[in-house]
Amino acid sequence: MSVEKENPVWVQKYIDSPEQQKKLYKRTLFIVVLSQIFGGAGLAAGITVGALLAQDMLGTDSVAGLPMALFTLGSAGAAFLVGRLSQSYGRRPGLATGFLAGGIGALGVIIAAVTSNIFLLFACLFIYGAGTATNLQARYAGTDLATSTQRATAVSIALVSTTFGAVAGPNLVRVMGNVADSIGVPTLAGPFILAAAAYILAGLVILFFLRPDPFLVAKAIAAAEKTKATISAEPNSREEIEKKRKVKAGITIMVVAQFVMIAIMTMTPVHMGHYGHGLQDVGLVIGFHIGAMFLPSLVTGVLVDKVGRTVMAIASAVTLCLAGMLTAFGPAESMFMLHTALILLGIGWNFGLISGTALIVDATSTETRAKTQGTSDVLVALSGAAGGAISGIVVSYTSFSTLSIWGAVFSLIIIPVVFWSKRGREKNE
Repeated sequence: MSVEKENPVWVQKYIDSPEQQKKLYKRTLFIVVLSQIFGGAGLAAGITVGALLAQDMLGTDSVAGLPMALFTLGSAGAAFLVGRLSQSYGRRPGLATGFLAGGIGALGVIIAAVTSNIFLLFACLFIYGAGTATNLQARYAGTDLATSTQRATAVSIALVSTTFGAVAGPNLVRVMGNVADSIGVPTLAGPFILAAAAYILAGLVILFFLRPDPFLVAKAIAAAEKTKATISAEPNSREEIEKKRKVKAGITIMVVAQFVMIAIMTMTPVHMGHYGHGLQDVGLVIGFHIGAMFLPSLVTGVLVDKVGRTVMAIASAVTLCLAGMLTAFGPAESMFMLHTALILLGIGWNFGLISGTALIVDATSTETRAKTQGTSDVLVALSGAAGGAISGIVVSYTSFSTLSIWGAVFSLIIIPVVFWSKRGREKNE
């Protein structure tokens, strides 16, 4: 029996009152924002020093992309489980479980670094990926009670809040390294101390404060509206085809954006190291990059809701392409050029994630929405895992410039996919 049927009293007031729905929508966004601030700090550790930690422990560049591949692969499995948990039991148990698992994985990475156990490192990076997946899945919680003209903005509010923790994380690399040194932990494992605390706090915020569960309320409202309908409309096969096309397009946009962003970003710290840039420089560049991934979200969400999903998806492709070309041909000694390229890379990813997410929410109902969202994030995570794994191999056998050029070209796939999704009448475009 579903939770909403077991609790008809508490859920009925939301079914009967649009005002109560609006209040819960605002409360949900506040709780999601709070959890995302902590979650952002958690995800920054692996992005900033994961590749450097593996490089240091194994002494070779060829596996530098493996940590990113492992925790994005772990995030794929977590996205699947979080999506299924959320569909059956609500956002609260799904998101809390994911964040807490990410915190446990970060603790394991610290132990692996202390004991110089490379196999434990790889296993715990995989578990740590649950936090990354959950951080992204949390954006959907804000859309559960949003109207069709609020969805992209709701996603944006969740993502922009991640900025605070995500930007602070890389810029605390040296501080956390010093903390690690003072307690006998390898310097590069220091940021994972912050990650463990941040993910656990994010999980506890969701577990104790995301009540009532917005997805369960949305399901109950949808069920009530369906029951009240006096005329049973025949299924419209054309509408169903268009919805499936929108889901496929939304997933493809996010997959391509994730692959290109992860591939280039993963090898940037190693590339910078080859040109004499220190850990502080790396933290600064990655911090600005992560800020660009999330900070533009409020503006992006409004643009996606106002000017359309298609326009912003195309903007994603163009921006990612430009970022790839700058990293390929810009002078690696120039911090200004590195900042510019990585900022554009983050903005391009942001455009793609929000426009793709909005397309998926538009085309799904509460009966399958969380499950579909989980599946889409599995594919996004797998694309990130592929990007992380391939990046190290490509750079090892060719160059960072070659990797960047390939990423720039690949990003343009988004454009024909977007036009394909426009076949037939599109809603909200």
